[in-house]
Amino acid sequence: MTTKASTDPMPVLFVGHGSPMNAIEPNGYRQTWERLGRALPRPSAILCISAHWQTRGTLVTLADPPRTIHDFGGFPRALHEMRYPAPGAPELARLAASAIPGGGTDTAWGLDHGAWCVLAPMFPAADVPVFQLSLDAALSPRQHFELAQRLSFLRRQGVLILASGNIVHNLGRLRFDDPSPFAWALEFDEWVRARIESGDSASLCGYVEAGPAAAMSVPTDEHYLPMLYALALREPDEPLTFFNEGFDLGSVSMRSFVVGPASAR
Repeated sequence: MTTKASTDPMPVLFVGHGSPMNAIEPNGYRQTWERLGRALPRPSAILCISAHWQTRGTLVTLADPPRTIHDFGGFPRALHEMRYPAPGAPELARLAASAIPGGGTDTAWGLDHGAWCVLAPMFPAADVPVFQLSLDAALSPRQHFELAQRLSFLRRQGVLILASGNIVHNLGRLRFDDPSPFAWALEFDEWVRARIESGDSASLCGYVEAGPAAAMSVPTDEHYLPMLYALALREPDEPLTFFNEGFDLGSVSMRSFVVGPASAR
């Protein structure tokens, strides 16, 4: 693949991916991903930043093609049989790794379910090259935000950046009998929404100061961090549109957003 400069930056997505079953169930979340895929400009490649790949140091996948990783258990056979046979993008992956201090490359990882469960509805032909960036478990939220800004040049190489996680993600508090959201989950989701709209990245990186609702909503940070990557890549005055503003099983926020001109409405 030959990289090329582009005048207009590609959109950036933060997608609340929720359950892997969203990849195969005909629900509203999946339908919105399908509409968004049709609305987006055609990317030259897709960079995924998923909650489900944490490492020591920051790594970028070179695999071509990347394997489909089924990093879950207890789900139907149909989900375990899912494959997303997209090609890789090793040239762009090396370019991304070179922009990150101490960044490295990896040939063993492929696409985890945080990536492919969203990509399969969004780009069902699996014909756009895909590569993935890991989350360095040693970095603070502010350091992740600053690292993400180093990747902004990819947007003008035709690369769609897809960050996949969940703003509120507490699997220990899932409730199946009453799926209405907990008060603390609603409070934190709204707190995040308001600070995204006001451009308050300092508070979003320092979310632990937001009190008990933050502690309940983000018991571990791997699902929250991808959102910071998407926000760090937003240019001044660039539009941001929310979609899938709902909750699953009381304690998983599906709130998502598009940075750039495309809309999922």
